[in-house]
Amino acid sequence: MSHINYFIIVLFIGLTSLGFSQNAQNEDIEVLKMRIENYISHSELETERGDYYSANDNLAKALILAEQIQDKKSQGILHTKIAKLQYTVEEPEKAFISLTKAAEIQREISDYPNLAITYNVRGILHASKKEYQNALDYFNSAKTKFEEEDLEANISDITLNEAKVYIQMGEYQTAKSLLEKSIILAKKYNQNKVLSSALIYSGKVSSLMGNDEVGLSMANEGMQIAKNNNIIENINDSYSTLSEIYENTKNYKLANDYLKKHIHLSDSILDIKRENLSPENKIQFINDYHEAEKKQMEVKLEEADASNNLTRITTILSIALITILSLLTLSLYKNNNIRLKTNNMLHKKHDELVVAKEKAELASKTKANFLSTVTHELRTPLYAVTGLTNMLLDENPKPEQVQHLKSLKFSGDYLLTFINDILQINKIEANKVELDPELFNLKKKVENVVSALNNSALDNNVKMHYEYEDGLPSNFVADQLKISQILINLIGNAIKFTKDGDIWVRVYKINQVHDIYTLRFEIEDNGIGITKEKQEHMFESFSQGSIQINRKYGGTGLGLSIVKGLIEILKGKIYLKSELGKGTTFFFEIPLTYSSETVAVEEKPKHYKNIEAVELSNIKILVVEDNKINQMITKKILNKMDLYCDVVDNGEEAVERVKQERYDVVLMDIHMPGISGLEATKIIRTFDKELTIFALTAVTIDDKMHEFEEAGFDDIISKPFKQEDFERKLFSALRANENTTPSV
Repeated sequence: MSHINYFIIVLFIGLTSLGFSQNAQNEDIEVLKMRIENYISHSELETERGDYYSANDNLAKALILAEQIQDKKSQGILHTKIAKLQYTVEEPEKAFISLTKAAEIQREISDYPNLAITYNVRGILHASKKEYQNALDYFNSAKTKFEEEDLEANISDITLNEAKVYIQMGEYQTAKSLLEKSIILAKKYNQNKVLSSALIYSGKVSSLMGNDEVGLSMANEGMQIAKNNNIIENINDSYSTLSEIYENTKNYKLANDYLKKHIHLSDSILDIKRENLSPENKIQFINDYHEAEKKQMEVKLEEADASNNLTRITTILSIALITILSLLTLSLYKNNNIRLKTNNMLHKKHDELVVAKEKAELASKTKANFLSTVTHELRTPLYAVTGLTNMLLDENPKPEQVQHLKSLKFSGDYLLTFINDILQINKIEANKVELDPELFNLKKKVENVVSALNNSALDNNVKMHYEYEDGLPSNFVADQLKISQILINLIGNAIKFTKDGDIWVRVYKINQVHDIYTLRFEIEDNGIGITKEKQEHMFESFSQGSIQINRKYGGTGLGLSIVKGLIEILKGKIYLKSELGKGTTFFFEIPLTYSSETVAVEEKPKHYKNIEAVELSNIKILVVEDNKINQMITKKILNKMDLYCDVVDNGEEAVERVKQERYDVVLMDIHMPGISGLEATKIIRTFDKELTIFALTAVTIDDKMHEFEEAGFDDIISKPFKQEDFERKLFSALRANENTTPSV
């Protein structure tokens, strides 16, 4: 029993000690963090007094503690503060290295507010070296980061720095605009240092633009704020600016007075900097010492007794040794400088590449948003074009009008195809295309594509041949829709450029590792062929054989670019072989996973082609659409189908109508004034979950599908749509409603 008690006591003491140890460790970290803050505070006070060495020493001590406790955030901040001091004491190359270290740490931990401060200091350094474009790039990156983090108060300093650069570049109007923004923000957040500097530089710019009176007023105001707050650098800038303005107004006495004040204060500031300048590399002093020692040795040699040959030889060897050491030291000094400059250049280029990458990503986002907006704006009028054209063709037009209407319909369809191709290229380039693997019968899939395109081939008097390797399995797991799209593009291309000839489609195995089959697809034709020069660019966007071919055969020039992008997404490759006048063969190879499962045969859905299949007498449809032309087209399509509909202009009115009346189907536009179609549908779903709601929209469906599902839409009809697709979806929904409606 005593042994058990002893064990419990020992265990209790051990656990208690462990707890105390953990608490002590946490307390130690907190103590070290407090010491870091104290070092930073002392450094700021010493910087204000001009004791830069002591300030730097305190920052160095704080950095050692931050590294000791692995406080990455503090490390990044300290490297930036050290860089500011290095810039102040005219050591810009060292400052660049410190800023690079700070930026690397801050990117690693996503400390974007402090990364923006680092970018700002980096911009100031580039501006001091007259690298104005680099400076503006860094200021812009800093401002973007602050805006993303909602730190408006920090933007005033960035805007002021940008203005100073534009003044140096002679772009005074831009500088004036930036200074005005800086003044507004500085007043808003009580930033006296920024406010006084912005006012002084505004005075300078006003004078440079010919308005000396406004310039004097603003410079004096800025000087007064600087004096009230003892901001020495701003006071010095105000003296210089006032001297220049008074000289412009020919008041040479005041100009001279302020110039003297500026020179006197500048000398005082310079003296402080000189006292704190780090000495030149100690190697230079060693060289001077050796040089003096060598001269002293030569004097002694001249006074020494020439009779002692051994002494003379020893002295000569000593001089030689000193000379060699001096040369070696000088060589090391130069090599060290070269290495330092090379490292600085590498760090600089690295940071420039990072900024360029950020700019490229921003440009990519801007392009995607632009394409999304343009797509919607183009699809909406296309709905009117195709809808009105189909109506006119169905309304017994005059014989001489038929061809014009068919041409108009063809142009609308071509434009829609072009828009869809551009969107797909954009999605491929933005890596937004996702794979959707599923079990399917490859042999039947290729056969269906060939069969579907056979009518187009017969129009060109082309015979299609399909060869599937004997013994090759049929069932695979892959993204069959993308494979179909690739085949449709390549076979369609072959048909377009072949007249009175043949096309061969072949599928065979070239490699197998376990269940992974690498298959090669060949699409061969004996059409017009492609020149050697054009073959190199065939897979680029908007590339075709020539302008003449484009005019003769049509097309957007995006098909092969899309094909290549899809094949690369499927982890495959594509290449071609062609000879002008003899034909072309496209080869593509993709890996597919074999499956022993049987592919289920899907029954084709029965579409309700006969209007009598649905009782229409009591069917009510609500059309929600703000565009008057589109309202008219949709209403006519429904009336033609013997369906009654109400039309409203916006989402708010749609919600009220659904509350007041019973509707079987709602056709909801997405972009409308007031609340959007998405918001209106969400509201309707709060009190009616059974109503059939279709999204009748011109937005890109693939990108917005999850939003439509979350909002509560039953299905989507993309504008412009084919009337038969519209009818099929509408009658399927009406028939479903009819089957589920309880009898009274």
